[in-house]
Amino acid sequence: MLSAAASGKVGFNMGMGVGRCVSAWLRGSPNALNTRRDWDPSPRYSTTAAKASTPSFNYVIVGAGSAGCVLANRLTEDPQESVLLLEAGPKDRTLGNVRLSWKIHMPAALTYNLCDDKVNWFYHTLPQEHVNNRVMYWPRGRVWGGSSSLNAMVYIRGHGEDYNRWQREGAEGWDYDHCLPYFRKAQCHELGGDRYRGASGPLHVSRGKTNHPLHRAFIEAGQQAGYPFTNDMNGFQQEGLGWMDMTIYEGKRWSTASAYLRPVLNRANLRTEVQCLTTRILFDGRRAVGVEYTQNGEKKQVFAEKEVILSGGAINSPQLLMLSGVGNADDLKQLDIPVVQHLPGVGRNLQDHLELYVQQQCTQPITLYKAQKPFHMVKIGLEWLLQYTGYGATAHLESGGFIRSRGGVAHPDIQFHFLPSQVIDHGRVASKIEAYQVHVGPMRSTSIGWLKLKSASPLEHPIIQPNYLSTDTDVWEFRECVKLSREIFAQKAFDPFRGPEVQPGPECQSDAEIDAFVRHKADSAYHPSCTCKMGSPSDPMAVVDPETRVLGLEGLRVVDASIMPSVVSGNLNAPTIMIAEKAADIIRGRPALSDPGVPVYQPGSLETQR
Repeated sequence: MLSAAASGKVGFNMGMGVGRCVSAWLRGSPNALNTRRDWDPSPRYSTTAAKASTPSFNYVIVGAGSAGCVLANRLTEDPQESVLLLEAGPKDRTLGNVRLSWKIHMPAALTYNLCDDKVNWFYHTLPQEHVNNRVMYWPRGRVWGGSSSLNAMVYIRGHGEDYNRWQREGAEGWDYDHCLPYFRKAQCHELGGDRYRGASGPLHVSRGKTNHPLHRAFIEAGQQAGYPFTNDMNGFQQEGLGWMDMTIYEGKRWSTASAYLRPVLNRANLRTEVQCLTTRILFDGRRAVGVEYTQNGEKKQVFAEKEVILSGGAINSPQLLMLSGVGNADDLKQLDIPVVQHLPGVGRNLQDHLELYVQQQCTQPITLYKAQKPFHMVKIGLEWLLQYTGYGATAHLESGGFIRSRGGVAHPDIQFHFLPSQVIDHGRVASKIEAYQVHVGPMRSTSIGWLKLKSASPLEHPIIQPNYLSTDTDVWEFRECVKLSREIFAQKAFDPFRGPEVQPGPECQSDAEIDAFVRHKADSAYHPSCTCKMGSPSDPMAVVDPETRVLGLEGLRVVDASIMPSVVSGNLNAPTIMIAEKAADIIRGRPALSDPGVPVYQPGSLETQR
């Protein structure tokens, strides 16, 4: 059935029940590699004898996700460099033009992946004190393409000022002038190139094709409410409402596995391994020289002649550092993990986007409600399988936008994703009525969290504490999110479609009632980041320097969303790909790309909201 999931994850449910999700949760860490529950850490230092009989590569990359696939492609452009790419999950199987893993490659089918522990790490947070002690579900990709094989395919870069802020926070050389060229380098936009868009990169980006009347109504209502129209929220003007970009190509999900990895699998200097859980980094003194991993129940080692590069994401990369003795020394000693480098910032500075849904009943039968009926479900599926077109070829998040919550805010701090459907329980429950909704949330939360090891076993998930809604600022911003969403839905453009409000509901009016609704319904937008912060070596919380090298060590880098100094104002897949593109040039010793003085929209007056 056509449904949706949190953070705008829309897809075919086709009979999949919640049972599998619940059973996986109850099993604990759902890891296909968990063949040994009695983990017994062995020495963490390599020896000359071991190295002589162990395979080696110039670079060993841990994680074939949004960043790892990019690095594998770019580093092997030099035929003199050898690369091993390790992935804990399986391949995103394909055979010619027949998509064996249709659940991954069919854009509308993405809810399947959100509860599939074969391709998903299936993380959960601690109970969150300020959101009614709820345990939050955090799906993360464990498959070729990583979370770019699970996400909603929304391509958003963030605002130029996000990257200027990075530079102010100590990430020298990561301002907008130095990041924009790498967004362009990665991208192949169907509308062609300009100073903001790329036209020849591996990552195909497209616009929605449905032209749904509810999407048009949402954009028009935004203008009636006083917000501008933007024809490219990844270009000159992020602010306003308009049509969103998506990583969909010819009706199929265009993950980093499709964009970067598959086209270069025939390179002689690239080797890939799947179903292998990296359990520790091997050190010779203070130099990383390789990694240890388990595959098919067997413990293996591999050495890196030049560098080990962690691209496991905002959870796996800090976890692996800590398991290997890199992190807060006091925490590591409590778990009897020998300390290699005291870096208290590892696992700290955790940032995420929280969001909720404002839902309105629709008076016309034009939403995606009917698509869950068996006849329509089969019809949509067959059209996609035969032609890669139709309602199966989109995630249906085709319009959205960015606004400012109040006067004086320098750049937009609230994001909208509009969906012509109703979401219930992460999309695991079919929509009940004809309805539409907007996914809305603040972009720059002031609630900062952390993650720590639960034990010295790499088979156990870490403890995740995002500290959601722990500041008054975040509570106020969410209250505004609800009020401003309602204001847009009340505009004339929605008059032909507007039925009763479904969520929060007409009885929810006072600030206290809205705050209670937020605590009950807000959920993760699945954007964890910033846990291996990039910054100046003088910053006590920095983990990597602006060259992405782990501080105090040699031969070890982290390249993924964990190195963001602060979360950007938007979805994280496009920025993560940009980070990897830029890091690849750093690693190869190439001059940094730069495009100084690119114009960025500023509203007429920052002292007024509109």
